[in-house]
Amino acid sequence: MTAADSLRTIALRWTDLDDALGGASAPVWPPAGRMTDYLRSLEELDAEEQEAERHRALALRTLERDPAQLGERPIPIRLRIHDTMRVVHASLLACADAVAETVQRQPIRPPAPRRAAVARTRAERIAWQDHARQVELAQKDAADPRRWKWTGTRPTAPYTALWLYARVQGASGPFRPLAEREERLITSVAREACGRVEAALDIAARRAGLSHPCPDCGGQLEMYGGAGALPVARCRACGRTWSGQAAAA
Repeated sequence: MTAADSLRTIALRWTDLDDALGGASAPVWPPAGRMTDYLRSLEELDAEEQEAERHRALALRTLERDPAQLGERPIPIRLRIHDTMRVVHASLLACADAVAETVQRQPIRPPAPRRAAVARTRAERIAWQDHARQVELAQKDAADPRRWKWTGTRPTAPYTALWLYARVQGASGPFRPLAEREERLITSVAREACGRVEAALDIAARRAGLSHPCPDCGGQLEMYGGAGALPVARCRACGRTWSGQAAAA
């Protein structure tokens, strides 16, 4: 996936993250269900994941108010989605800040102010008109909406992704073309951010190692799935497979 593809995916999928923020819990990975029951003796939760889940649950409880209190209760949010949105937004902003520092042209310097006077000759009128055009050009260039801004309200994640997308695509504006170093930076940040978004929404193909060995040969078990596909567990040593379809049968 190219940087442009990753940035476009982030921009298009951000509304899905917004919707998922207050929605039902996302599927866990490896996926729960009848196949998990079928392979229950082969799996155990990783200690680190258990600790992370404990912290998430504790944080969620702190966000909720006692039902006995008066007033509206805040809507619980899915912390994994929230964390994904926060991290992706921050990484995109940092990338855009760094890229803009090197590729964004400085605003056109306005001409020195002139003392008010009445133009008495044709040459003086031309000079005043030219001065006014230069001032207008400098003002428009400084206010160009395509310019990246480091101050004020920070842009949203979709806007930032599309701004970086425009730089990758070489869109016109007060910018010079990207150098190889800047292209590598955008590509790295975009791919990682896109991967986080797809993982949070469970729309990407995924692979995970299972902690218990194969019951036949003791080899390493891996589970494949995601992106709407049925999960499949396969032994890397003997090749035996377990599928969600087979488990459901």
